Amino acid sequence: MILLGSLINGLAIVLGSLLGAVLRNISEQMKETVTKGIGLGVLVLGVQMAFKTSSFIVILISLCVGAMVGEGVGIEDKMNVFGLELEKRYAKPGSNFAEGFITAALIFLIGSMGIIGAIESGVANNHQTLFTKAVMDGFMSIMLTATLGVGVLFSAVPVFLYQGIIAVAASILMRYIPKELLDVLMEELSAIGGLMILGIGLNIMGITKIRVSNYLPGIPILILIVTVLFYF
Repeated sequence: MILLGSLINGLAIVLGSLLGAVLRNISEQMKETVTKGIGLGVLVLGVQMAFKTSSFIVILISLCVGAMVGEGVGIEDKMNVFGLELEKRYAKPGSNFAEGFITAALIFLIGSMGIIGAIESGVANNHQTLFTKAVMDGFMSIMLTATLGVGVLFSAVPVFLYQGIIAVAASILMRYIPKELLDVLMEELSAIGGLMILGIGLNIMGITKIRVSNYLPGIPILILIVTVLFYF
C-alpha cells in the first residue's frame, strides 16, 4: 500500500494534536529535550540509509551538483518566503485556529524528508522514512497544539495529500523502468536521501544550519547519472 506512510504520518499529527489539546502546560525544557531526542533518531536513520550506496562517488557528485543548482535557484529561501507569505495572508491577528493550521502545515510540509519518504513509498513500498517523520510530526504537533490550538490538527490533511500525490506519481513513473535499473536507483536514492536526512537531524540538534532543501535537485541528477551509467 503506497499511501500507508502518508496515512500514518497524517494520523500521527491528529493523535499528537489531540494529546496536545489535553497537555496544555508543556515546559520549554521538556520541548527542548523531546526535540533533541527526535534529532538523535533522525541522525541514526540518516546514517543507516547513507550506507546503502554502492557508489559513493556518484552520490557525492549528485549532492554537490544538486547543491549548486539549489543554491543558484534559492530553493530554501523561496520555500521560506512562500511560508511567510502564507502566514501573513491567513494567520490573521486573533485567529489562533488559522495560525495553528498554517504554522503546522509549513513545518510538516516544507522540507526534504517528506519528499524523500514519499518517493521511497511510491517506488519501493518502503515507508521507513515517513514512519520516522510521523513520529517527529506527532511529537511536534503535541507542542504546537499546546501553544497554538487545535488548528494544528487540520494540517494532517495537506500533509497526507501532498505526500500521497508524490508517492502515487513516483509509483506510476517507476513502472516504466527496468527492474535491474530500479534496484540500483533505489539503493542510491536511499543513500542520497540518507545524507539529506542526516543534515535534518544535525539541524534539529542545533549543531548546524544546513540548507537541506537546496540539495533536493541532487535527486533528479542522481537518477540521470545512474541511468546513463546503467545503459552505457
